Amino acid sequence: MSAGDLPVNHHADHPGFSGVMGALVGVVLLAMGRSVARLAAESTAVGPEDTVVDIGCGPGGAARVAARRGAAVIGVDPAPVMLRLARAVTRHGTIAWTTGTAESVPLPDASATVVWSLATVHHWQDVEAGLHEARRVLAPGGRLLAVERQITADATGLASHGWTRQQADAFAAQCISAGFHDVEVAGRSAGRREVWAVQAVRP
Repeated sequence: MSAGDLPVNHHADHPGFSGVMGALVGVVLLAMGRSVARLAAESTAVGPEDTVVDIGCGPGGAARVAARRGAAVIGVDPAPVMLRLARAVTRHGTIAWTTGTAESVPLPDASATVVWSLATVHHWQDVEAGLHEARRVLAPGGRLLAVERQITADATGLASHGWTRQQADAFAAQCISAGFHDVEVAGRSAGRREVWAVQAVRP
């Protein structure tokens, strides 16, 4: 398998975030994630009528952006250290925080109008299972959004955390296989970063 053919979840073996190092990463994410959070809210046109589920919410920056736009928000993350940090810096009463993964979202069927995963799909253990969970949680007409940093096929280390164009297209194909409609892949700018945004609709 060549670098360009790597599966979408090419960092699925990441050990996760915990302890002091996890807290430090969370603080860094607080500062770095603002532009992607704004892009997500604008791309999905989040408003007061929405319930947003943020998969891999980290310290909660994107969840807070959605809440400021009037949405009810559930932040889901497998790392307790991230959820503790998210709670500590959040003043919005419309955000709930819960432990979970993309493959196991602890929410009822059809309970959300928006599901997004920002710079985290490449860590999912099982992309197919994660997409089926997203489809289950979304109500008909609900919007799915995945955003990942644009990377090159030969990237290594931290620079490899993201998607090549081929990986973005592979994720889009998996969205179609999972039953999503109106699937689109677009290159977007988020602050100084170039990202891939994949959007889809649950029929």
